Amino acid sequence: MKDEIFEKYREAGILAAKILNRGAQGIRIGASYLDVVESIETQVKEEGAALAFPLNLSLNEDAAHDTASSGDMRRFVKGDVAKLDLGVQIDGYIADTATTVDLGNNALLLQASEQALDAAIKKVRPGATAGAIGAAIQQEIESRGYRPVSNLTGHGLDRYILHRPPTIPNVGISGGVVLEEGMVFAIEPFATTGSGHVGEKTRMEIYSQIAQKPVRIPSARAILEMVKDRHGLPFARRWLGMKKLDLTLPALVRSQVLRVYPVLSDIPGSLVSQAEHTVVVTSDGCIVTTR
Repeated sequence: MKDEIFEKYREAGILAAKILNRGAQGIRIGASYLDVVESIETQVKEEGAALAFPLNLSLNEDAAHDTASSGDMRRFVKGDVAKLDLGVQIDGYIADTATTVDLGNNALLLQASEQALDAAIKKVRPGATAGAIGAAIQQEIESRGYRPVSNLTGHGLDRYILHRPPTIPNVGISGGVVLEEGMVFAIEPFATTGSGHVGEKTRMEIYSQIAQKPVRIPSARAILEMVKDRHGLPFARRWLGMKKLDLTLPALVRSQVLRVYPVLSDIPGSLVSQAEHTVVVTSDGCIVTTR
């Protein structure tokens, strides 16, 4: 990896860590969900960087892909377990990091994902397998009486690409990708009191453009014009500030111009915690960019 590319990954990571830590302090009982999301997203822009994806803020059994909607009236309540997942990009080079804020009595659940992440990072070096990393994650979570979320994984990162090989599982598998020096990826263990498997909800707030096709509807053309500078990275419905989105966005999804990211959730009443860092594999281990 060229030095100037590594420095962009590192700069994005330092910034993401700072903003995530600051933003997590805003999650408290009675605080506005929308205010927290908009405040953190604004901080990224004020620092001269850009968002790699809309800030994910997912509560309780929801594990991923929730964010504020326009006019969102939700407020944090006692007992909430809030996953805060932030992506920052500088010139397309991405830092992806997450933490969990507990407004209840769930310290051990948070410890499970945090310790799983630490154990996983210690396994990262050239020649290690993704399966061995997944086994380390699974062991830490299950030793505390919880389940890893088996159908969510860590993922490789590249310029303007949020998900690419290698896939880093949250459970032990046989083999898996063999790590090589220069690989960049996010490791993100999820620990749950529920089933260990997430499914899609009907709530959909996040989209990305996956194809270039001619579209006839003026509102659809307007959306694609607004998101072209995302280079395919996800955007929030809330960012568009347009009417008729209930018709136009589904039409673009059906025509396979856009992809939608439904909220991913474990069983009702369960609680999920998440921890995440971005790493760059080095000759003798790795550098964590988001610490």
